Amino acid sequence: MNRGSPAASCPPSLPADGHDSHGHNECRRVCSNCRKVLRQEKKIRVSLPLTRGPSAFIPEKEVMQANSLNERMHLLVEEYSISGRLDNITQVMSLHTQYLESFLRSQFYMLRMDGPLPLPYRHYIAIMAAARHQCFYLINMHVDEFLKTGGIPEWLNGLEYVPQRLKNLNEINKLLAHRPWLVTKEHIQKLVKTGENNWSLPELVHAVVLLAHYHALASFVFGSGINPERDLNTSNGYRLISVNSFCVCDLANDNNIENASLTSNNFGISDSLSELEALMNRLRRLQEEKEDEEASQEEMDTRFEKEKTESLLVVTEAFDDEILSIADVSRYIEDPGFGYKDFARRGEEHLPTFRAQDYTWENHGFSLVNRLYSDIGHLLDEKFRMVYNLTYNTMATHEDVDTTMLRRALFNYVHCMFGIRYDDYDYGEVNQLLERSLKVYIKTVTCYPERTTKRMYDSYWRQFKHSEKVHVNLLLMEARMQAELLYALRAITRHLT
Repeated sequence: MNRGSPAASCPPSLPADGHDSHGHNECRRVCSNCRKVLRQEKKIRVSLPLTRGPSAFIPEKEVMQANSLNERMHLLVEEYSISGRLDNITQVMSLHTQYLESFLRSQFYMLRMDGPLPLPYRHYIAIMAAARHQCFYLINMHVDEFLKTGGIPEWLNGLEYVPQRLKNLNEINKLLAHRPWLVTKEHIQKLVKTGENNWSLPELVHAVVLLAHYHALASFVFGSGINPERDLNTSNGYRLISVNSFCVCDLANDNNIENASLTSNNFGISDSLSELEALMNRLRRLQEEKEDEEASQEEMDTRFEKEKTESLLVVTEAFDDEILSIADVSRYIEDPGFGYKDFARRGEEHLPTFRAQDYTWENHGFSLVNRLYSDIGHLLDEKFRMVYNLTYNTMATHEDVDTTMLRRALFNYVHCMFGIRYDDYDYGEVNQLLERSLKVYIKTVTCYPERTTKRMYDSYWRQFKHSEKVHVNLLLMEARMQAELLYALRAITRHLT
């Protein structure tokens, strides 16, 4: 098992442990981490994190210390913050100020600057996107902004209260969030040719950019353990949460996870120091081999197929038959049970791999998005380049390290899970550089972000700084956003040709 998940599922017809005290069938599960019995549906009262810090995964002192020395961050917040305050996402991202500037500028542009969509639409689309991953942090933020920008309060009662054209975004929201490879030109045609409820292409591109942005940002929120903003209405330090087959030991804050569990062998990691040295050695060896000889195209093909197939074995067993409680967000989405399914899933019709060379961001996506939604292409391109090239030439305690191979492996592994292949990339590097616990974390954050736990975050790269793990999350977020955009923009291009 890859986390404190149920040790077994039980179908309704066959209870795991028979009957309750009243003689009724009651399905129970056991947490694989602490071995406590779990009931399926219940509400529990959970103490809010004792720390008031921005992240449940990162010590408050580490973030606060970086922020106190960061005058640039405060200037950026004054200029580009949507809420007008230093929110928790910004504080965690400020560990990488160069990237933060690109992020805030592009987000401010898509939410506040001149564009095809009215301001309230922009925030409602953000709510719809965040709801696909039950990201209450982002939902709450944009409910506030929706109202501040003149949104109609009745719309917050659910999709049946919004204009039909907004409801029509449901299908593409669902597909982009979970299986973007299924988006076709027919989905685009349906949206732009629906009579009085049609979307213009500039409006649709704006909407697609917002959807991809907030799906990916939900990954960052969960992957970085972003704490809720302090709620003044939470008087006694408690909040109610719904749990379904989750154990309290999985809750992402320091008060609920014993230190002992953070060093458990759930992920097969024994000695973090030797793990670091082993990674350094593999990186050096790969760099030397690359200088000596290139793998043949046939070998590269084989390695991609191997990596794509092996990605099936990561995480999935921990989530079988496990459905999260979605009652609180279902008003903003349709088909809430629709989720990620492996691109290379066994036993199903073979889907063609998206060959990146046939439709690249640089040569195709960038120009299309810029033509239909002026200047956003430049801002997104700057953000993608910034995170991909960002480096401090360090790895944990080692300095003067070229981390290019590692960054590319992280970015390309995300794209591999979404069926995107780079012909000039040797996917053998992914297997060499990303150990299983890191792959589990990447797949969870990218495909099932709402299921990320602190134990997953702590299980990989245990000698690395938190700022380096935040950098990983930034790479995962941008790789995911770019993958969604590539599929959506390719479909729009096919509609136009």
